[in-house]
Amino acid sequence: MKQVYLDTFGCQMNVADSDRMELLLFHSGYSRTLHMEDADLILVNTCSIREKAEQKIFSLFGSIKSLKADNPSLVMGLTGCLAQQDGERLLKRIPFLDFILGPDHVENIPQAVEQVLATKQPLVWNDFDDKKNYSIPAITRRTNAHPSAFVNIIKGCDKFCSFCVVPFTRGREKSREANEIYAEVRQQVERGAKEIILLGQNVNAYGKRGLESPVAFHELLYGIAKIPGVKRLRFTTSYPGDVTPELLKAYADIDILANHLHLPAQSGNDRVLEAMRRGNTVQEYMALIDTLKTHAPDIELSTDIIVGFPGETDREFEDTLTFMERVEFSSSYMFCYSPRPGTPAAEFPDDVPESVKKERLKRTIDC
Repeated sequence: MKQVYLDTFGCQMNVADSDRMELLLFHSGYSRTLHMEDADLILVNTCSIREKAEQKIFSLFGSIKSLKADNPSLVMGLTGCLAQQDGERLLKRIPFLDFILGPDHVENIPQAVEQVLATKQPLVWNDFDDKKNYSIPAITRRTNAHPSAFVNIIKGCDKFCSFCVVPFTRGREKSREANEIYAEVRQQVERGAKEIILLGQNVNAYGKRGLESPVAFHELLYGIAKIPGVKRLRFTTSYPGDVTPELLKAYADIDILANHLHLPAQSGNDRVLEAMRRGNTVQEYMALIDTLKTHAPDIELSTDIIVGFPGETDREFEDTLTFMERVEFSSSYMFCYSPRPGTPAAEFPDDVPESVKKERLKRTIDC
């Protein structure tokens, strides 16, 4: 068999997309190798949520271009959010790329490789799928599952937070039909999975539009919990504005639902939250947490925090530290703000000095 080397940057959905592409390529005659030097195909699945991720990706391609020079028949592809964001512009920065595929073209990876091999011409496919819903065709899997298995249930985002590139790189929210999700969960259990992790950029927005048979997110959780063999159920990532009373109650009702919620806050100051277009206040976020704890008193909470957002004052940053201490998150993912191309916040003055951002980041980590 030919060999493919896969490198994945970014979120769990990118990991799931890479697993899917590996499976599709396996059925096209490729096995995975852990060594670039042995590969016939190098595939880099990218992230553009932060500037640092992009820098790592360009650095990687800079370090491997010699492989292409030594082996002109080697095929190199770039997929994921950076592919969607920059498209054909990437061919100028990385001229030895053979193909560029946006996230909506995961299923087309075999066809892309085949076309490049046949035509010897680079291709760029990064248009969005115009279907109202989201489907992942069933395909025979070749190995037993890991004890934990990812299952994509929704893609895209309709929230358009001012700092976030996801709506522009992943498109609008589209949900998979519940019956298709149940079938994949059963398949994963049959292969040995015990824990199911439901994925989506806004996972709890599931079912809000586009489904032929409407099912709310909490109803999907109850449905999966009834599938024999599922021992643990998780989901990520949630959006505060889509948390419903029914979802909070599910923590008390569903025994296999993990006692954990990842709920990005981004800031603990109302003016900053408004500038971020988060759609909630600190008080509204705290009300969700207080209600959740009536159903699950020992719930473990994790969050995302951005420091150094444009205009963030020392006082506003202190509000974020106070907020974090009040909630007592079990873990947090903390980042310095970096402007993302095409987002509203990219038009704001990036007026917090890098040294201040780094100091604030250190303090949030120590919080």
